[in-house]
Amino acid sequence: MSDERPMSGTNRYEKARILGARALQVSYGAPVLIETDQTEPILVAAEEYDAGVLPFTVRRGER
Repeated sequence: MSDERPMSGTNRYEKARILGARALQVSYGAPVLIETDQTEPILVAAEEYDAGVLPFTVRRGER
């Protein structure tokens, strides 16, 4: 049985992975999901994460 958690339930390692993946997407030209003055992909990703608009789901398996 896997456990799916919302973004607010992520730990720091999951957050780092999500931000890195999203920053890479933005750097390759993916559309930005919020209005922002930031130009650095990692900062854009961080603002999107904080706004809760990223379409990422964290799935954890059984331990």
